[in-house]
Order: sequence, then C-alpha cells, then structure tokens
Amino acid sequence: MAYIWIKTFHIVFVIAWMAAVFYLPRLLVNIAEAGDEPAVRARLVLMGRRLYRFGNAMFGLAVVLGLTLWLHFGVGGGWLHAKLLLVALLLAYFIVSGRWLKGVDAGRALPSPTTMRWFNELPVLGLIAIVWLVLAKPF
Repeated sequence: MAYIWIKTFHIVFVIAWMAAVFYLPRLLVNIAEAGDEPAVRARLVLMGRRLYRFGNAMFGLAVVLGLTLWLHFGVGGGWLHAKLLLVALLLAYFIVSGRWLKGVDAGRALPSPTTMRWFNELPVLGLIAIVWLVLAKPF
C-alpha cells in the first residue's frame, strides 16, 4: 500500500513540475513580446519568479519520492537510466529558463520572441520520450 501512495505522490509532483517547465518559458515569450511596457514586464517577472520557486519545490519532492521508490521498492531497469537522462535534460532546460528570467529581472534582453516560441516547444519532446520509456520499459 505504501508503494502506491508514494508512486501516486511522485506522479502528482512530477505533473506539477512539468506544469512549471511548460509555463515558465511561455512567460518568457510573453516578456519578450511585452517590449517596453514596464508594468507588464514587472508583473510577468514576478509571476515567473514565483513559478520558478514552485517548480523547484515540486522537482525536489518528486526526486525524493522517486529515490524512495528506487531504493526501497527496487523500481528500475535499463529504461530508468534513459529516463533519468531525459529528466536531467528537462531540469537543465528549466534552469536555463530560470536564468533567462533572472537576466530579464537584471535588465538583460531575451532572444527574439520567435526564438522563445521555439524554445517553449522543446519540453514536449522530452515528456513524450519519458512517458514512452516509463510505459514501454523497452530495456
């Protein structure tokens, strides 16, 4: 029974983290498109900072529960290594997004709105690959 509860909360925290992974770059797109409207930019930066903190907390909880599943219940296999690599890449993506947000807060410019839109789409590919690995467990 503990396994099911831990796995349930692991999945919930992963979903919450992925929401932050998807939405933070979208806020960056909005900031890039806001131009020289300081009130709009300030509000979006504030939202981004709060979202980044939330995402970090959700990631931490998901990792703790994932480690519990792995260490205590022996969940894993070769597919897990590939999944963890993709999770590390998504974490790097999230950190880059957070750094860009901090840069905006410090007065630095973002890449173009078009570049930000393409950047915004990248985590979908990682999520699809991770879900496939978890369901198919190909190795």
